[in-house]
Amino acid sequence: MKTQTADVAIIGAGIVGLACAYYLAQSRRSPKVIIIDPLAPMSLTSAASGENYRNWWPHTVMTAFTDYSIDLMERIARDSNNELHMTRRGYALATREANPDGLLRQLHDGYGADGIDKIRFHGKGSSAGYRPALSADWQTAPDGVDVIQDRAAIDAHFPTFAKDIATILHIRRAGDISGQQMGSLMTRALRERGGLVVPGRVVEVVRDSHFSLTIQSEGAVVSVSADVLVNAAGPYVGQVGGLLGESLPVSTVFQQKIAFEDTRAVIARHMPFSIDLDPQPIDWTDQERALLADDPDMGWLTRPMPGGVHCRPQGGEHGTWLKLGWAFNTTPSEPSDALPCLESFPEIVLRGASRLNPGLKAYYGHLPSRLSHYGGYYTMTRENWPLIGPMRTPGAFVAGALSGFGTMASCATGALIAKWVCGETLPDFALALSRKRYEDEALMKALRKSGNTGVL
Repeated sequence: MKTQTADVAIIGAGIVGLACAYYLAQSRRSPKVIIIDPLAPMSLTSAASGENYRNWWPHTVMTAFTDYSIDLMERIARDSNNELHMTRRGYALATREANPDGLLRQLHDGYGADGIDKIRFHGKGSSAGYRPALSADWQTAPDGVDVIQDRAAIDAHFPTFAKDIATILHIRRAGDISGQQMGSLMTRALRERGGLVVPGRVVEVVRDSHFSLTIQSEGAVVSVSADVLVNAAGPYVGQVGGLLGESLPVSTVFQQKIAFEDTRAVIARHMPFSIDLDPQPIDWTDQERALLADDPDMGWLTRPMPGGVHCRPQGGEHGTWLKLGWAFNTTPSEPSDALPCLESFPEIVLRGASRLNPGLKAYYGHLPSRLSHYGGYYTMTRENWPLIGPMRTPGAFVAGALSGFGTMASCATGALIAKWVCGETLPDFALALSRKRYEDEALMKALRKSGNTGVL
């Protein structure tokens, strides 16, 4: 049996595993890295990424974490002549609440006392200082958040939104990138530094003076020996933990998206990534609702649905495609390479998204033939914070539970893993993102009490 040796073995070639390899290769130790995955790099969940990023979360730890990641992404964009196709039109979080006190508290909680000046209010007749997202240039876009409640400003700058929208939170350090381009750049940099990608599935891990990994690959068996192991296995992070005799506090939930050509041009190409925060009943006709109610497998579609349905233009100002998504599934399931896509999801998400953008109703019953329906697994802890840092097994580290924010947080995750492995100084927020947080009773109690996981 052939044995390959490395300083660090990374299980998982999604965007998080690639980022771990990228930042380890750039570290002062510059270790030899091998990545192991049965699928091609950037497959499975990374291939289904929404490719969005944002720096606002309802807790300062997560806000600092994603700010750090955006800093790193911007550095890559700058150094690569924006090979990432990074844009920054923001997130437009819309609600019909005229006095969204709970939402405003979350803003303050996320930015903290030092960030109070980042929140700008635009009430009736006071929107003159608001800067609409006319440009996608990430280098010139403002920071902070604009709270827009001026009717004239909403109508002028978000003309496709439903007229009952009363408040928009425009998160400004937010936008999208090409996750595939970033993954390609990281893979190229890894190989230039002597790193390898080994195809195969890890079926056994033995720990003695080093890690010995047994890998099944196309009928053959390969062995990898490494001093350090990084578990970046995405939805399989819990299963890989099991190979080390460890149980990780994670579950996986399958979520879906669609992309299609906006042949009727109902969405403006400069619209920010938009999210309808309000719960809703899906917009069925009376006849459709009655038929669904009579079907025991589909009756749930007649009941109130959670908020969070989202829409964004895809492909830039000169593109013609849209992306729609709605992370309404809450039932954990075991991950599988055969994705359990719901056949009716395209029509469900279309009708949900049409409540915020009524122009989408033009596609009811006849979505364009050029349509992609895909999905991926949100692997998450109960509080929806990632696990980044040492496992209980000496020399093993975990980089996982990044649910729907893997692309935006991958750079920070990779950089933190490199610091953990190399023994370098960590940012202040790093311990709270490791398993150490479960020893902080006050923090965990506060997270349980808030109940807000930041899922959008």
